[in-house]
Amino acid sequence: MDMIQIRRDFHRHPELGFTEFRTAGKVVETLQTLGYHVTYGKDAMDGEARRGVPSEKELKRAFDRAIENGADPDIIAPMKGGYTAVIGRLEGNTPGPVVALRFDMDALPITESADADHGPHAKGFRSAFEGNMHACAHDGHTAIGLGVAEALAHRNFAGTLKLIFQPAEEGVRGAYAVTEKGMLDDVDYLLCHHLGTNVPLGEVYGGAEGFLATTKMAVHFRGVSSHAGAAPEHGRNALLGAATALLNIHAIPRFSSGDTRINVGVLEGGTAANIIPQHAKMIIETRSDSEEVNRDLEERVRKIIAHSAAMHELEHEVEIIGGAIPIKCDEEMVSTVLEAAGEVGGFSSLQGIQTGSRGSEDASYMIKRVQERGGKGTYMIIGTDIAAPHHHEKFDIQEDILPRSVQLLKQAALKLLK
Repeated sequence: MDMIQIRRDFHRHPELGFTEFRTAGKVVETLQTLGYHVTYGKDAMDGEARRGVPSEKELKRAFDRAIENGADPDIIAPMKGGYTAVIGRLEGNTPGPVVALRFDMDALPITESADADHGPHAKGFRSAFEGNMHACAHDGHTAIGLGVAEALAHRNFAGTLKLIFQPAEEGVRGAYAVTEKGMLDDVDYLLCHHLGTNVPLGEVYGGAEGFLATTKMAVHFRGVSSHAGAAPEHGRNALLGAATALLNIHAIPRFSSGDTRINVGVLEGGTAANIIPQHAKMIIETRSDSEEVNRDLEERVRKIIAHSAAMHELEHEVEIIGGAIPIKCDEEMVSTVLEAAGEVGGFSSLQGIQTGSRGSEDASYMIKRVQERGGKGTYMIIGTDIAAPHHHEKFDIQEDILPRSVQLLKQAALKLLK
């Protein structure tokens, strides 16, 4: 399997969360060829638990584009409507534990650089889907997942291997639906990873913590439009209600019991200067290093929204469009990863648990589910020098980390499959 060409193919065809039809289709096709039992579509995700699902129009456009770009229509048909998770299962030659590895597949809504010094452009694999880009290494993650699938297809291990290819990590939207479907309920050990994150090539962290709990909300205010000059008293200003909520949300006090973040990232509404706005929309996020504090923040935000709507006689609706919780890595798993890294070579710096992240990661739901049921998990960081920061138009990875990562994950899995 040519890891570099696979990664470049995924990079050239980046798909946003819940629209990874071509990517997931290639994953299904590869896993089936390697002899894995494959679960996907509605069998792999709880539809009601998905968060921030694109519109039907967006889903259809992405589905049609996937077919135009080589996806097998029969394979991706069960994915219609945004059911793009894929689970590969392989039984070993003797009984043993269930070991799962998770790989995220989605891209970002970023227009990729076309500058001559940008590697993917210079080498001919810049995004063909203008406005979408793999700027967070998920193309590499997916390629690594397929490399691990091939490396362990021999079945010379005890137990069961599960490879979880997750949609919609960006915006922390997809893992919860996979978890709620029960895909992690039989897992004894879970290995998750990310490339880069300011860790250099040759360095690996056996675990990463410090991720914040978060809730992402889309809020819609609905009022009554009227002429702003002739009859403003007949209107109910939705944008004014949203603005009232915004100011009071940002006035929520900080907590002594946990680190907190609040941000209203989007506020939009209205159509013209002489029309009382009938509709307004807000996108809000809360974050905390404590799951409990984040729930408290969310409840306070909801109360402010409700009271702001009532003040201006508006209707309102709150939709959860993303979420995550903190990660706690198991020391046993961290040690397993570092032992594996030392055995396969290519890693000169072996580190324990990285604690600097202040972002959020929805693999947290998967890890917690495994731990709640008596299993163990970790979220490792595999270093690679990057051309620009994550989520930047010139982001790129060092491709020689791909085969190294396959060997690391293969060895770590084999140490557990016994």
